[in-house]
Amino acid sequence: MEKRIIGIILTFLGIAGLILGALNFMNTSGATRSVKAIIIYSILGAIFFFAGIGLIRSTKDKPS
Repeated sequence: MEKRIIGIILTFLGIAGLILGALNFMNTSGATRSVKAIIIYSILGAIFFFAGIGLIRSTKDKPS
């Protein structure tokens, strides 16, 4: 159960990172610093998102 909760938290952090990357993409002029921030937020968001989803999917429910 604890792994599933950590997976949910990682998934939400990943979604937040992807949204932050998208917001930076929409609101920047294309400077080098902006492009680096977009790439970093998007990559970290994707890593957290897929790690969280993988953790949720691989965790088996214990019968009560």
